[in-house]
Amino acid sequence: MCTIFNRTIYDVVYQLQQEAPHPRRVTCTCEVENRPKYYGREYHGMISREEADHLLSVAEGSYLIRESQRQPGTYTLALRFGNQTRNFRLYYDGKHFVGEKRFESIHDLVTDGLITLYIETKAAEYIAKMTINPIYEHVGYTTLNREPALKKPAPVTRDTPDGKEPHGDDSGLEQRVRENCLTSLVRRATLKENDRAPKYEKVHNFKVHTFRGPHWCEYCANFMWGLIAQGVKCADCGLNVHKQCSKMVPNDCKPDLKHVKKVYSCDLTTLVKAHNSKRPMVVDMCIREIESRGLKSEGLYRVSGFSDLIEDVKLSFDRDGEKADISVNVYEDINIITGALKLYFRDLPIPVITYDAYPRFIEAAKLAEPDERLEALHEALKLLPPAHYETLKYLMAHLKRVTQNEKDNLMNAENLGIVFGPTLMRAPDLDAMTALNDIRYQRQVVESLIKNEDILF
Repeated sequence: MCTIFNRTIYDVVYQLQQEAPHPRRVTCTCEVENRPKYYGREYHGMISREEADHLLSVAEGSYLIRESQRQPGTYTLALRFGNQTRNFRLYYDGKHFVGEKRFESIHDLVTDGLITLYIETKAAEYIAKMTINPIYEHVGYTTLNREPALKKPAPVTRDTPDGKEPHGDDSGLEQRVRENCLTSLVRRATLKENDRAPKYEKVHNFKVHTFRGPHWCEYCANFMWGLIAQGVKCADCGLNVHKQCSKMVPNDCKPDLKHVKKVYSCDLTTLVKAHNSKRPMVVDMCIREIESRGLKSEGLYRVSGFSDLIEDVKLSFDRDGEKADISVNVYEDINIITGALKLYFRDLPIPVITYDAYPRFIEAAKLAEPDERLEALHEALKLLPPAHYETLKYLMAHLKRVTQNEKDNLMNAENLGIVFGPTLMRAPDLDAMTALNDIRYQRQVVESLIKNEDILF
C-alpha cells in the first residue's frame, strides 16, 4: 500500500539501496590450512585485525573472513564501510549469519549488510520518523469500510534525509510502486467486512518474509530494504510491513481465505473472521447434525467413532469448508460426527478456554461456595476473546440439551465434563503433576458451565 504522490513517488530509501556499496571479496593468494569447507577464498586464516585492515583498505565494500586470534575456532567477518573496518562475529549452522537473518552465501550476507549499513547511516533520522505519519490511517481497513475502494487519498508530505530530493529516472519505479499500491488496495477492498458480521478484534499474525522484487511497507509507505527478510507478512491477511512498523499496526487483521488454508488447527478467531461468521462453521454444522439425529444416542460423546472416518471428516472440512457433507448418507454413525467435533477442539492452537483465562477458571472451580463459584466463572468468561466466548456459549447450550435427553443417552453434566474438560482447556506450560491435578477442576468447570448455562451466558 504505497503512496503515489509528492516526493515519495520515488522512494528515498529505494534510491539509497541502489547507491549502497557493492561487495568486493578480498581473496587469499596462498593456501590456508584447516579452512572450513563452507568458506571460500575470502578466508585468510588467523590474521590480525591490523593485517585485515590493511588488506581491506583498497575500497568500500571490501570483505574477508579471518579466524580470531583471541578465540581460536571462532570466525570474524571483516568489512570495509565508512572508511573503517568493521568486525562481526560470524556463525554457520547450514546458513551464514551475524544476526537474525540467515544467508545461503557470504556474498549475500555482505550485500545485505552493506545495504543496511548505508541506509541506516544516510537516513537514520528519516527511518526514525517513518512510523509517525503512516498512510495506514488514510487508506487502511477503516477507510475502506467507509469509502469506495481505490479512492485517491489525501496527499501526505514526507521529509527526505539531508533535505535532498530523490532523483534519477523514476518512470519504471513509479509503475512498480503504482502496481504494488493498487494490488494492496484491491486486496483490502475484498476484505471489507459484511455489516452484519461480528466485529472481532484480531492481532496480525506477522512472520518474517523475503520479498521478491521491490516492495513498499503498507503502514508507512516506505521502501522495504535489504536482500532477504526485508520485513514481515501477516500469514492470515497478507499485510506487508517493516518489522518496526508491525509494532504500530492496530489489531484489525481481516483474514483472507486464500491465506487461511485449513479449518482444523486454525486459530479460532482467524477462522471466524475469514468466513465472516460468529462461530467456526465446523462447530455449527456438527452440532446441527448431532441434534437432528443423535441426541438420544446412548453414550453420546463418550463412545468413540472409527478414527479413520473421523479423520475423513476433518479432511472434508479442510478441503470443502461449508460444503463438506456430513449427513447420514455419508456418515451413518453419529459418533463419527461427535468425534470430529471433539477433534476440532483438541486441534485448536489456542484452546476454547484460552491459556490466559485458564488460571481464573481453575481458581473458580476450587471455590466451595456455589454462589462464589458462579460469580468467579462469570468473571472468568469475560476474559475470553469474543469468538471463543460465542463458541463456548453455543457449545454449552448444546450440551445442556444433551443432558435433557439423559434418560436415553445416559449422559449427564458430570459425564460430559469428563469428556470435554481436557478438550476445551489445556494447562499453559505447567509441570506434569500440576497438570494432572488440574484434570479434576477442568471437569468441574465444564460441568458448572453446562448446569448453569442459562445464568452464565
